Amino acid sequence: MPGYLTTHVLDTARGRPAEGMEVVLYRLEGGAREELARLVTNADGRTDRQILPAESYATGRYELEFHAGAWMDRTGVPAEAPRFLDVIPIRFGMSQDDHYHVPLLVSPFGYSTYRGS
Repeated sequence: MPGYLTTHVLDTARGRPAEGMEVVLYRLEGGAREELARLVTNADGRTDRQILPAESYATGRYELEFHAGAWMDRTGVPAEAPRFLDVIPIRFGMSQDDHYHVPLLVSPFGYSTYRGS
C-alpha cells in the first residue's frame, strides 16, 4: 500500500480545532525546497484532503509550515509586535510506505508535535 500524509491542528489555548490555518508542504532534497501542497485547515482542524496523497507519495525528507501567526491574527488572539510564534516549520522524514500523520498542538507561546496515527 502506498503511503500518504495527513495533519491535524489543535488550538490548545482554547481547547478546539484550529480552523483556517494555512499549511504548506515542501519536499527537501539536497539544499533545495520544493513546494508540493498548500492547504487550509477546516472546522475540524484537518485539511479537506490528504496533504500528500498516495499517488504523489515518495519517501524522503519533508517540511510542513504552519502559518500560526496569520491564523492568530485572524482569530482574535491578542497581538504582540512581533508575535512569539509566526510560521512554525516541522522537518521530518518518511522512510516507509505508510500513513504518516503529523499533528500540531499550538498556543500563542508554544507548540508540540508527534507522529500520530
